[in-house]
Amino acid sequence: MVPLSVAWDDIGGLVDAHERFLAGALVDSTVRDSVLDSWKRCRSAGLQPHQLVVPYAPELTLDDRFLRAADPVLTDLSASFTEVGITIALCDARGRMVQRLGGDRQLRDRLDEVQFAPGFDASERVVGTNGVGTALAQRSPVYVVGREHFADCLQPFACAGAPVRDPFSGRIEAILDLTCLRADGDPAMLRLVREAAHGIEARLLEQSTQRERALLAAYRRAGPDVGGWPRQPRLAAPDQGDGHGVGGLGRIDLAVLREKAEELLASPQRTLDEVVLSGGRVATLLRRPVMGAAGETGVVIEARILGGPRLRQAGSPVARPSAAGAAGGEPLVAESVTDTPPEAAPTAARALADAPAGPAPVTVSTGTAASTATLLPTTPAMPATSAKPVTVPTVTAPPLPPAGTGEDPSARPRVDDRLLLVGEPGVGRLAVLARRRLELLHHAGIRIGTTLDVTRTAEELTEVAVPRFADFTAVDLPDAVLQGDEPGQFGAGTALRRIALGSIHELPHLYGVGDPVHYVPSTPQARSLESRQSVLEPVLVEAEGWLAQDPARLERVLAAGIHSLITVPLRARGATLGVVSFYRSEKPAPFEEDDLSLAQELAGRAAICIDNARRYTREHNTALALQRSLLPRGRPEQSAVDIAYRYLPAQAGVGGDWFDVIPLSGARVALVVGDVVGHGLHAAATMGRLRTAVHNFCSLDLPPDDLLTHLDDLVGRLDRGEGWAVDNNQADSGIVGATCLYAVYDPVSRRCTLTRAGHPFPAVVAPDGTVEFVDLPSAPPLGLGGMPFESVELELAEGSQLVLYTDGLIEDRHRDIDSGLDRLRTVLAHADRAPEDTCEAVLDALLPERPSDDVALLVARTHALGPGQVAQWDLPSDPAVVSRSRAAVTEQLAAWGLDELAFTTELVASELVTNAIRHATGPVQLRLLRDRALICEVSDGSSTSPRLRRARSEDEGGRGLFLVAQLTERWGARYTPNAKIIWTEQPLPRTS
Repeated sequence: MVPLSVAWDDIGGLVDAHERFLAGALVDSTVRDSVLDSWKRCRSAGLQPHQLVVPYAPELTLDDRFLRAADPVLTDLSASFTEVGITIALCDARGRMVQRLGGDRQLRDRLDEVQFAPGFDASERVVGTNGVGTALAQRSPVYVVGREHFADCLQPFACAGAPVRDPFSGRIEAILDLTCLRADGDPAMLRLVREAAHGIEARLLEQSTQRERALLAAYRRAGPDVGGWPRQPRLAAPDQGDGHGVGGLGRIDLAVLREKAEELLASPQRTLDEVVLSGGRVATLLRRPVMGAAGETGVVIEARILGGPRLRQAGSPVARPSAAGAAGGEPLVAESVTDTPPEAAPTAARALADAPAGPAPVTVSTGTAASTATLLPTTPAMPATSAKPVTVPTVTAPPLPPAGTGEDPSARPRVDDRLLLVGEPGVGRLAVLARRRLELLHHAGIRIGTTLDVTRTAEELTEVAVPRFADFTAVDLPDAVLQGDEPGQFGAGTALRRIALGSIHELPHLYGVGDPVHYVPSTPQARSLESRQSVLEPVLVEAEGWLAQDPARLERVLAAGIHSLITVPLRARGATLGVVSFYRSEKPAPFEEDDLSLAQELAGRAAICIDNARRYTREHNTALALQRSLLPRGRPEQSAVDIAYRYLPAQAGVGGDWFDVIPLSGARVALVVGDVVGHGLHAAATMGRLRTAVHNFCSLDLPPDDLLTHLDDLVGRLDRGEGWAVDNNQADSGIVGATCLYAVYDPVSRRCTLTRAGHPFPAVVAPDGTVEFVDLPSAPPLGLGGMPFESVELELAEGSQLVLYTDGLIEDRHRDIDSGLDRLRTVLAHADRAPEDTCEAVLDALLPERPSDDVALLVARTHALGPGQVAQWDLPSDPAVVSRSRAAVTEQLAAWGLDELAFTTELVASELVTNAIRHATGPVQLRLLRDRALICEVSDGSSTSPRLRRARSEDEGGRGLFLVAQLTERWGARYTPNAKIIWTEQPLPRTS
């Protein structure tokens, strides 16, 4: 096998990568992620590859319990390396070397030269990337070879390291490392060191199990003279399987007892506790020390339960398991019964609680003649060890009546004594912490991510963490994440913004919500963002990198009591979104290594929710931008109506509501309101397609019913999948459903023609304030087909208001359509309002604070073209009338002061009248309209459509319509039930 380091150095890959990294260049594709992360941490710590200052601490050691577990494993491992140049290093949880075993003389001398020896610090922040420090920083096994070491002096070596954890607490107790010269390195060293670490952890677990059994055996051997409640050896009948748990206690009662017992086990200053159970029963928990035959020390928790049903009659036969069975791993059952009268228990509990700590027993009168209970207070707290608390099956037995009283035992209140836990104070603390952490994670799963709002999700993280995990929690994100964009790369001085801050009390010295934050490279937050790893600062006073952010401000933070910090990068789906900082102050213990995993779990859950909210924000903003780009911008130039409109997207997401105001020929105007079912990008895109189609159909001057017929046919084709997706593998998802209301208003005749496709009725507000909803003929939504659309024509008085809207205005979850229409009628009954004021009044009265559906509202106040703006002539079908029409046009333009347009308009009118007389049938009519433009219209009774063509040089005719198109700004044709109209528009001359 070719050593990995040799292969790398032969091609110069790591040499160049290391130099490029130190120069600030990108090396992501050249270096392993774990090594690159370590290099970044080393650079953040300010290490110089060519110059290290390694501290020395003499007489380092590990506790005896750990050494007893590690010695056999290290001895066997060292024996296997007698023929190989590999040394074994055992370091403490801070990365300082305690022992070094094996290795030949040359290797040991080389290691001494680089101070990789007992007493010296091998942590990553001191010596850079290596098997000890990097394994500790990453909390996982690592293999580092040659140029992967950050420091120059360590590059001649290859090393593999792995953390050794306490099997119960999960805490890193030590670091095991294998080191050799680079030429002898092999990735298989990683497997060897990992197996050795697992072997030590297994022996720690075995030691704990033996210790637990010794403590339990000591408890079983203890007689009534060792303290606690007086006991007589008696064994209860086993659980009868009635669903009430052991001894008649329900599962909930048992869970409560065990929880309180763990808390009592973890509290060195507390001796007993009282717990109220179901059925009126009360349990008094007693904590007392116990010592095994070999000197093992621990604590037992006993429970006295007063009240409840009797479980069996006294004297029922029971079976006692053999000692051999217990030692062989069978269920261990403790036995404890009492003859202390139940009325003595509360008195005894209070007396013991008030008694001073110490071994002296407390004798309490029970209230009956010659009867006392002796309770032994606990000794001072034992040192915490890794022993696991043992939950022992509870034991029940009938209480014995006092001798010679003749009292019926069944008439007395039930008293049960039980052994609940055997263990050590430190283990109880770990059990309580583990349960609280599980509760916190469960709470976080419920509370974090209830909305798709980035800021609110960050606030939920702070609410969960404070005060159950930290006293202060701050969340910092870049503005890009708040806006839904990708976060980009984080580097030195990346601009962040504090968007959430949770605290147990106000601390003005920390950055506040909304403040911009620029972390300097040495801060834990900047190191977390760059390395994508959590950073623990257990003693902030010593964290110079943290203080460098703002010394004056942060000195005040320290003075306020904050003493430790954990920073965790918010990472989701491979992207870093920001950073969260957890602070503790005053009384809570500083953060420990074990708190890192909980902080990472909290941050990981929050990061996923924040990323979901960010993606939703991006999609929502994209859909909103698409929709706003497709909606009308500004008001079109027309004088038929005064308009005002409002569009409000739903809180749940952008929908497909739209409106439009489209100028038509003859000074008319089309008013459109539509609604596409659904929300999101698809609804917004569909809305744009329909709006474009309506504009195209309007350019043909189709009547309202014909226009909806064409639109219905288009939607039907789309729904049948005649369009194709981009990948050509899936049919278009269609429109699903859409409604539309289309109205055309003519200011000359003051006639309004309306038709609808499944849309709510429009409202007409008369000049006197009367409100009517136009009862348009029923028609299905667009796309269903099969039903013709019918129109209704109204004559509107000048100054009337036509109100068009979507169903989101009048209907929601808490209100039906009828009540919504009634409220709308009430609000509209004010004819003196301008359209803008009408829009505001309607939205204020009908919309909730957070509408569940889109709302489009269009209000149009009608105008009329008076007789002074309209000139009309009925012409016979006689060619001689053409000259008279030219004279009439010239005269009318002179009266309007439009002499500049006389020549052009005379020519246009002459050509159109001539064509009507020559090619059409029926009566001919010439009309001039003076609006924003000068409009010339000629109508006849023919349905023949004019066609613009290019005449050949030998043709005698065919040039008239071409001249009309060249001389006017716009021209076209439209059809009425009885006539065809050719129209032209010319801009009015500008007035000075």
